[in-house]
Amino acid sequence: MPSTAPGPSTVPGPVAGSEEIRLQLRSWPEVEAYLAHCRGVIVPLGSTEQHGPTGAIGTDALTAEAVALEVGRRTGVLVTPAQAFGMAEHHLGFAGTISLQPSTLLAVLHDVVLSLARHGFERIYVINGHGGNIATARAAFAQAYGTAAARGLPGAERLRCRLANWFTAGPVMREARDRYGEREGHHATPSEIALTLHLEPSLTAKQRPLPEAAPAGPIHGPEDFRRRHPDGRMGSDPFLATADDGARFLELAATALSEDLAAFLGPEGDAG
Repeated sequence: MPSTAPGPSTVPGPVAGSEEIRLQLRSWPEVEAYLAHCRGVIVPLGSTEQHGPTGAIGTDALTAEAVALEVGRRTGVLVTPAQAFGMAEHHLGFAGTISLQPSTLLAVLHDVVLSLARHGFERIYVINGHGGNIATARAAFAQAYGTAAARGLPGAERLRCRLANWFTAGPVMREARDRYGEREGHHATPSEIALTLHLEPSLTAKQRPLPEAAPAGPIHGPEDFRRRHPDGRMGSDPFLATADDGARFLELAATALSEDLAAFLGPEGDAG
């Protein structure tokens, strides 16, 4: 296990076509060699939950992984397998949703961070596709810092985690507002559905006009969500989405997050 190598370096740089940035396709000696020059890693985090009557249940995981892989290709930073299950308790009133309780997700993320930190990774960049994960992820980071220090892991004092929600990146939000206005809504949004159409063209067959969705409001559990939002949407019109829109959102998200990751791995990234 590396213990004396320097802290995180600058971003490695775009990878060649044959170079693999997916951690699961690297061998352990290759990862150890990578750590000699870069201590950053990208973790895609999503959810498996309903996205209205026409959206894919895997939307949040599909989009988080796609953005993460594109950021990895542009920067040369390794990308772990996606964590496809998130905190989606309020969506359990709809068939197909699979949720982790907040405590379970916290434990999973805590252990992922600690595993990576033990090998010498010092900058854990989590690209998230689901709003319901945000509070739990931040709590997991805080707990992981304390555990790393308590266990005396090498580099524990340099360990930093950052949560990057691709859907709230400034350019993405501006583009969604310009294209869809108020019909972007808050769940099963045309922007995220557009990205899935770009990634998986077969999903286009599911798209159809829908009646106006119930507006966003407070949520008090899965039964209450189903009652207030009977088809699963929150103020959104996913029929506006196109695959071309999705390609644009992927470009905007990958560009913004690549720049953010570079800053996170740079000399000033310790403040992240």
